[in-house]
Amino acid sequence: MLAAWGALALLTLVHLAAQLAGASALADTSQWFLMPLLAVCLWLATRRRDGVGSGRRSRLVVLTLVALGFSWLGDTAPDLADGDTAFLVMVGFFLCAQVTYTLAFWPYRAGSVVRRPLVLAPYLLAFLVLVAACAPGAGSLLVPVVVYGACLVLMAVTATGVDRLAAVGGAVFLVSDALIALNAFAPWYALPAHGFWVMLTYVVGQVLLVLGVLRRERVAAVPVEEKGGAAWAST
Repeated sequence: MLAAWGALALLTLVHLAAQLAGASALADTSQWFLMPLLAVCLWLATRRRDGVGSGRRSRLVVLTLVALGFSWLGDTAPDLADGDTAFLVMVGFFLCAQVTYTLAFWPYRAGSVVRRPLVLAPYLLAFLVLVAACAPGAGSLLVPVVVYGACLVLMAVTATGVDRLAAVGGAVFLVSDALIALNAFAPWYALPAHGFWVMLTYVVGQVLLVLGVLRRERVAAVPVEEKGGAAWAST
């Protein structure tokens, strides 16, 4: 398992260096393998080694793996198209990833910021600001932009109910997609090394989401002492 995490870290460094160096071929090729490696890390980390339980992975883990699969399609499928078509293909697959993550995190919404209006407010504000910034340049794509933005923010909000690492990961992932949207639709946007920052926040966000899921899984599997005897920690 450590070898998989090490390979992911090394590949990420190679990819980010390629982004900074403008080596587009290496950047594109290395990006194809980032999410599969992260999925392998999650798969290996959730293996049953003690014979306890059915050996089946939880709903949370399975849906997270599916979300990583959609993310991989969002990373690779646009390379088979050009121009606006490539962009729409990317957005479509990442929309599927956001929806899948939200479904994975939904059972934990009671512990999320949904019930804390003051903490929820920055997420709603981020959504409104992003839509306002993109609206002038979105044209006929404004409705898809609003739908995707809403799904992205909902994913980040529901992630706060899973674990603190997942909460940070959801917020960082939101930043990554916000940078893509601004680059596509806001004429004033000109962040130096745009691709580097998009991919740095993308990989960090995804890794933190996975680490948050793994911490949630460990909490669910470790017995805790309660009055009257031992009980399993619930999710």
